[in-house]
Amino acid sequence: MSNVILPELGEGIEKATVAFWHFRVGDQVSEGDDIVELVTDKATFNVSATASGRVKQILIEEGKPAQIGQVLAVIE
Repeated sequence: MSNVILPELGEGIEKATVAFWHFRVGDQVSEGDDIVELVTDKATFNVSATASGRVKQILIEEGKPAQIGQVLAVIE
């Protein structure tokens, strides 16, 4: 299993809002695919899948905030 974690996005950025999931639970993803779009007060970022597999769980729903280092989803 691999966790999709909210990475460091820049100096002074401590959280981001999940704007859009590109995949849903049960979907197949490949390592490097953009899996989620995040929005901060400074910019919009995409986070890529760190492993190939199926999306097992999405932990942070669209429109909800997350902290740097927080697990956003699980790929198995």
